[in-house]
Amino acid sequence: MTVDLSFDFTPARTEGSAPTVVFLGSLGSNRSMWDPQIGPVSRAADVLAVDLRGHGRSPAPDGPYTVDDLGSDVIALLDSRQLDRVHVVGLSMGGAVAQWLAIHHPGRVDTLTLLCTAARFGDSSAWTDRAATVRANGVESIASAVVDRWFSSALATRDPELVARNRAMIAATDDEGYAACCDALSHWDSRADLARISAPTVVIAGDEDPSTPPDTVEVIADGIAGAEFHVLSPAAHLANIEQAGAVTRLILGQIGGTAHARGMAVRRSVLGDAHVDRSVAGATEFTAPFQDFITRTAWGDIWSRPGLDHPTRRLLTLAILTAVGNEHELDMHIRAALRAGMDPSLLQEVFLHTAVYAGVPNSNRAFALGKAALEETS
Repeated sequence: MTVDLSFDFTPARTEGSAPTVVFLGSLGSNRSMWDPQIGPVSRAADVLAVDLRGHGRSPAPDGPYTVDDLGSDVIALLDSRQLDRVHVVGLSMGGAVAQWLAIHHPGRVDTLTLLCTAARFGDSSAWTDRAATVRANGVESIASAVVDRWFSSALATRDPELVARNRAMIAATDDEGYAACCDALSHWDSRADLARISAPTVVIAGDEDPSTPPDTVEVIADGIAGAEFHVLSPAAHLANIEQAGAVTRLILGQIGGTAHARGMAVRRSVLGDAHVDRSVAGATEFTAPFQDFITRTAWGDIWSRPGLDHPTRRLLTLAILTAVGNEHELDMHIRAALRAGMDPSLLQEVFLHTAVYAGVPNSNRAFALGKAALEETS
């Protein structure tokens, strides 16, 4: 069962409609951790800064929780505010929730910005042990150890008030809420599902982060097609505070480049990097506007709509190209489908079905192209 999440809404300081950015925070934080980003980002977008369950002013039902629970709460919030698509920014535990959203509800995620997070947060026993400690002794007992990992030693020395303020935030977290979220992180493992993320993604690590060091964070960037990876220095776990300007610029870049960036990510996931790289390399001053048009419109708009999943769109595309006799595009999409693991029997069904409704000659040619592609890829 979902819970009603507490949040702050900051409307965009622009005329007309604006996109929405959702901020999801770290274990032990509340939504105030995003204060450095909320003002600048709200110049271009509506902002929802959210307290995940068990944190801040959100309810803390008895645990254990799962990341599915945390993510379903966010979906319920989006539904309550009638938000179909949003830009999602998540740090640490919030980054795990953001990944879950992009994997299980791809039609709701316009872009994804992941900070200091992981596809798997180390040994699960460390989290169950921490949960047991918090249930026995309270969050106060671990607050100093946690905050020591949030900021680089140089920043901690320079700004002890920042450390004290954030330690107090950690200590104020509901004991059961914190422990139950530790339970959720102990079971989290998105490594097998990262390739399913199609949203344009920026992944950010802090060079001095002991909780999710750069090599841990880079696993996510390597697993998501077309993801950008940035390592910020100096920065520990709360890179959005220590490197506030750089993080804000990366988030605003995601919002500003949405249509083209989303289109390029989807185009690569459907056609493959090799094909797209050849197309981009072969573009000239004369053809570049058309390349941009296709990337933004066909891939960034139509292929990214939530009404049909990508396998269904592949089958539709193959059927339509067969029906109109567009051999060049048909050959390209047959090969892309096979590279993506489509069962050849599905090609058979599409071409047989198309023969009845669009003509035998076109389907005959489609079978010939499919046969050649299978022979070359087998």
